[in-house]
Amino acid sequence: MLKINKYSMQGEEVGTVTLPKSLFAVESKNPKALLYEIINMYLRNQRQGNANVQTRSEANGSGKKLFRQKGTGNARPGNLRTPLRVGGGRAFGPKTKDWFKPIPKKKKRLALKLALTERANANQVVVVESLDFEKPNTKMAKELLAKITPERSKKLILIDGSDSKVLKSFSNIPYVKMDRADGIFAYEILKCNCLIITEDALKKMKEVFDK
Repeated sequence: MLKINKYSMQGEEVGTVTLPKSLFAVESKNPKALLYEIINMYLRNQRQGNANVQTRSEANGSGKKLFRQKGTGNARPGNLRTPLRVGGGRAFGPKTKDWFKPIPKKKKRLALKLALTERANANQVVVVESLDFEKPNTKMAKELLAKITPERSKKLILIDGSDSKVLKSFSNIPYVKMDRADGIFAYEILKCNCLIITEDALKKMKEVFDK
């Protein structure tokens, strides 16, 4: 079992927390290959595939020859829609494509646990008692981060549910992103250098993902 320090909103140590072994100490036969596969699928699914050009048959213009075939000294003429002319269609251009590919639920869940395990093994997980702001306060948020995390590390803060006061407090701070504890993905975890979790968020993660 993994024990880490727990901090208050003021950045003071107030005890320790035991991270659930089922989320932060998971093993796999080939974890790097699995993470590579799942993250590639995730990034592929983010592609919009909206690029679309007109082919020769879709371009505007007459299909009639511009001038006669022989006797002019010019090359053999085509119509206005040929890809060789300005305003014509494009040969072999991109067409609208759906890049989405469903990710197997078991693999997705295992990849998340492997990513959490990697952060825990690197001592990059921090637990905070709570983030109860009376009103949005960026100054207080900066002071908290300065005490519990490295200065220029990429931070991901996980909270239980959605709190506008918390979101507004951290939204203007560089290198900081936020997400709900029940909606995280392996790519987000691996992209950060410091994972900050509230106690309620940790309970929510165990409830949702520890199955």
